[in-house]
Amino acid sequence: MTYPNGTLHRVIEIALGEVGTVEEGDNLTKYGKAFKADGLPWCGSFCNWVYREAGVKIPPVISTAAGAHSFKDLGKWHETPQIGDLAFMDFPHDGVDRISHVGIVIGVSKDSITTIEGNTSGTGDQRNGGMVMTKLRLLGKGSPVIGFGRTRFLSFDSPLPVIEETVTPQKKKWTKEKK
Repeated sequence: MTYPNGTLHRVIEIALGEVGTVEEGDNLTKYGKAFKADGLPWCGSFCNWVYREAGVKIPPVISTAAGAHSFKDLGKWHETPQIGDLAFMDFPHDGVDRISHVGIVIGVSKDSITTIEGNTSGTGDQRNGGMVMTKLRLLGKGSPVIGFGRTRFLSFDSPLPVIEETVTPQKKKWTKEKK
């Protein structure tokens, strides 16, 4: 089924269709080409490409840190996730002390989110791994997830697309933040 453009359903449908895509060379992808950013880390290009293909406008997130700031400046930054949000991440101890990765939230539970991310891997580099994957990201103290950028979608009364892809969990268990 093809869902209507402008809907959350369409974003998820397009993102799911890209799972398993591998870069053509060192950071060379159709996502980067679409935004004249080929050869650069492409998690943000992937997200911008998916939302554009789905007919949903979001600020540029090719530079993940600048993208997060754009959502903050627009008053669309949140600490509690919703499906359709962009999850911004900073991986502890990776030598990059800033937001350096972004993915699309496709599932939310009490202690974790499920995302579709570009330029990640199952066991290697989480922010420059060369593949589109479905990931499980734990939330709470020590989590790499910093916050969420939210956009608006057209209303569409239908169940969301079924997520049948294998989810790659994080290796470390994070302790839940006490309130």
